[in-house]
Amino acid sequence: MPNLKSGDRLSKELGLFDVFSVSTGAMFSSGFFLLPGLAAAKAGPSVFLAYLFAGIFILPALFSTAELSTALPRAGGAYFFLDRSLGPMIGTIGGLGTFLALSLKTSFALIGIGAYASFFVELPIKWVAIALTVVFMVINVVGAKETTRLQRILVTVLIVVLTLFVVQGLMFIGTDMTMEQTRDQMTPFMPFGVSGLMTTIGFVFVSYAGLTKVASIAEEVKNPDRNIPLGMILSLVVATFVYVVGVFIMVAVLDSVELQSDLTPVATAAASFFDWLPGRWGLLLIVLAAFAAFASTGNAGLMSASRYPLAMARDRLMPAWFATLGRFKTPIWSILVSGGVMILFIVALNAEGIAKLASAFQLLIFIMINFAVIVMRESRIPSYDPGYKSPFYPWMQVFGILSSFVLIIYIGWMSIFFTAGIVVLCLLWFNYYVKGNVERDGAIYHWFRRLGEHQFDGLDTEFRNIMKEKGLRGEDPFEEIVVRSFVVDVKEQMTFDEVVTRASRLLAQRLPKSADEIASRFMDSTKTGAITVTRGVALPHFRTELVNQGEMVLVRSSQDILVPSDDPLTGSIEPEKGVRTMFFLVSPEQDPAQHLRMLAQIAGRVDEPRFADTWREARDEQELRDVLLRNERSLTLTVRQDGPTARLAGVALKDLVLPGDTLIALIRRDGEVIVPHGRTVLEPSDRLTIIGTPKHIDALREAYQK
Repeated sequence: MPNLKSGDRLSKELGLFDVFSVSTGAMFSSGFFLLPGLAAAKAGPSVFLAYLFAGIFILPALFSTAELSTALPRAGGAYFFLDRSLGPMIGTIGGLGTFLALSLKTSFALIGIGAYASFFVELPIKWVAIALTVVFMVINVVGAKETTRLQRILVTVLIVVLTLFVVQGLMFIGTDMTMEQTRDQMTPFMPFGVSGLMTTIGFVFVSYAGLTKVASIAEEVKNPDRNIPLGMILSLVVATFVYVVGVFIMVAVLDSVELQSDLTPVATAAASFFDWLPGRWGLLLIVLAAFAAFASTGNAGLMSASRYPLAMARDRLMPAWFATLGRFKTPIWSILVSGGVMILFIVALNAEGIAKLASAFQLLIFIMINFAVIVMRESRIPSYDPGYKSPFYPWMQVFGILSSFVLIIYIGWMSIFFTAGIVVLCLLWFNYYVKGNVERDGAIYHWFRRLGEHQFDGLDTEFRNIMKEKGLRGEDPFEEIVVRSFVVDVKEQMTFDEVVTRASRLLAQRLPKSADEIASRFMDSTKTGAITVTRGVALPHFRTELVNQGEMVLVRSSQDILVPSDDPLTGSIEPEKGVRTMFFLVSPEQDPAQHLRMLAQIAGRVDEPRFADTWREARDEQELRDVLLRNERSLTLTVRQDGPTARLAGVALKDLVLPGDTLIALIRRDGEVIVPHGRTVLEPSDRLTIIGTPKHIDALREAYQK
C-alpha cells in the first residue's frame, strides 16, 4: 500500500471559499442552464419540486462524503474511500463508476456550450462539444489547469448573474403577471403523477453531483475538519435555493410546450424580463454566465475524471501507463483516454440519455459511499479519525442507500441495465487483472470479526500516516501536556529498564499508580509492539482509565539506549535499536483517537529535517520542551531589562493584556519552574512559555520579538 512521501503530497492551499467555489461551480452548469427544459417534459410544472427533493435526497451523501474526506483527505476522492473501506473489488467498481459518471456529466456540460453558442453562430451542437473536448484535452496535457483564483472569479460572476436572474424574475412574476396567469402556468401541476415526479428527481440528481468533486481535492484543503463540511453545506444551500426558485421562474414565464423542448431555458426566460437592458445585453449576460459555467465544468471535469485512472494505476488497479507523466508532468495517457471516452458519449448519446446515465452512476456511487461510512464506523479501526461526523448515524446512511435505490429504479430500465453492465465489466476487470496485483483488503474485514484472518494491518498503518499529515485538532491539549512534562537529561550510560524506572517514578507523582505499576505497563508495550522506534526516537505509551489528562516524560541521552524491537506479530527476534531520545506518553482511556493524534504529532516533529540537531543542541529543559512544541502555537519569551519585553517586568499576570486565545502556561525563574497565577509578578530574566492559536502567537511575536 503506497504511503506518500512529503514531496509527493499536494500542498494545503485551499480555504473555505475555494471548497465552496469548486462545489458550486461544478453544480451550476448543465443542471441549471440545460436540464430544466428536459426535466419539465417529465414532471410538468412540478419540476422545481424535483430539484428540491433531489437536494434533500443528496444530504446523506453530502454528510458521508464530508466525514470520509475529513478522515481520509487523499486525492482520488470516492475511489480512495471505497477502496480502503470495502476493498479493491468495490474500489474498482467505485473508481471506474465515478470516472464514467464524471465523464458523462462533463459530456453533458460540453453539449450545453454548443447549445448556447447557437445564439450567436449556427453550428452543430455535438461538433462544438467534440471540438471543445479536444481543446480541453490539450489544455490539460500541457498543464494549464483551473486555478483557485480563476474558479473564485467564475463562481462570483455566476452567483451575481444568477442572483440578478432570480430577483428580476420574481419581480416580473409579482408585478407583470397576475395570479391567474401564474396559476394557469402551474396547471396541471403534476400531469404525470407521483411517478413522473420521482422519475424527474432521479433525472435531475446529476445537477448536484458537483458536491463529490470536493472529495478529490480534500488533500489540498487547509483545516479540512471545518472547511470541507461547511463549504459543502453552504454550496448545497445556495445551489438548492437557486435551482428551485430559478426553475420556478422558468415554469412561470415560459410556455410549457416550448419549455419542454428548450435546451437554453435560462436565456429564453431572461429574454422575457431583461428587456430593460439595451439591445441584447440581457441575453448576452446570461449566455456569458452559461459559457463560464460550462467551460469551468468541462475543463475541471476532464481534469478530475483523468485523476481516477491515475490514482487506480498507482494502486495497481489499472495498467501502469495510466500513471505515466508526460513532458509537462501531467498524466497524458489518462487525459487522452478520458477525453476519448467523453467524445464517445457525446457521439453515441443524446442529451437526455447522458443525463440519465450520469444520474444512475452517481446514485450507485452514493450508495457505496453511504455504506462505506457504516463500514468504517463499525470496523472500530482506532486511526479512523474523522474531524467531522455525519449526524443521525446510521439512519442518515440507511436513508441515503434506500432512497438512491428507489431513484435508480424510477430513472428507467435502460439506465439500470447499463449500470449493471458496467458493474459486470468492472468485476471482470477485477477478476482477471486486479486480483493478482494487490494484497490489501478493506476495512470491512475489521468489521466482521469472524473473518479476522483477512484483516489488513497495513490499513491502520496508512490511516496513522494520514493522521500525522492532518495534525492535531484545536481541542487537543498537546501544548499543555508538553509544557507541564517532566524532562530527563541523561548524561551517563543507562539501560532501557533504568530509563523506564526513572520516567515511571516521575509519572507516579501525578498518576494514581505506583512507579512499579507504571513501569510494568511500559514494559508490556514492548511485548505488544506498542513502542514505535523511528529516526533514533522511541515512543513508549499506554492509555489508562485512571487519568483524565495526558502526561509525558521527555528523555534525552548523550549515549545510545538499547530498546527491544522484537516483532510481536511474527515472533521474530530483532536486534535492539539504539536511541537517544524517548517520549513516554500516558493518555486517558476514553479517547483513543486523541492518543493516536498525540503520537502522530510527535512523529511528525521527529520527521522534520532539523529536529535531531535542534534537540541535541537544546541548552536546558525548557528549550527541550520548546523543540517539541509546534512553533506556530507556542512562543518562549525572556523578560529583559531592555528591548520590547522590558515593559513586562513588574507586571502582575492579572494586569497583563495578551491577545485573544493566548495563555502563559509556565514561568522558569532562577532554574525553578513556577506555575503562573493571577498574582504572579514578572521579573527580569523570567522565561515565559506562552501557548495559543497561531494567529495570536504571531501577534505576540510581532510585539515582542522585533
